[in-house]
Amino acid sequence: MNLGPLEIGLIILAILLLFGYKKLPDASRSLGRSLRIFKGEMKGMKDDDVRAKDAAQATPREIVAPSAPLVSSASGDLTAQLQDEARIAEARAAELRARAEQTRVTDGPR
Repeated sequence: MNLGPLEIGLIILAILLLFGYKKLPDASRSLGRSLRIFKGEMKGMKDDDVRAKDAAQATPREIVAPSAPLVSSASGDLTAQLQDEARIAEARAAELRARAEQTRVTDGPR
C-alpha cells in the first residue's frame, strides 16, 4: 500500500479539520503520554512474568530443604511428615498473601 503526496495531504487536512490547529498539540501530547503509560505497563507485565518464573523455579528448593527432611529418618513417622508439610504450606500461603497485598498496594485502588 503506497501513499502518495495527495493521500498524505488529505489525511493531514482531515486531521486538522477534526481537531483544529489549536488542539492538535494537546492531542499529540495526550497520545504521547498514553503510549508511555502503555509501554510502562507492558514492561511491568514482562517483569511480573519473569518474577513468577523465578518464583516457580525457586519453589521446589524451598519445599525440600536439606536441613529439614520431610520424613523423619529415625522413626519414619507419618505425623511428623504431615506437620512438616503443613508448616511449609502455611509459610508458602503467607508469602503469597504478602505478595498479593504488596501488589494491591502498589497498583492502588481501581
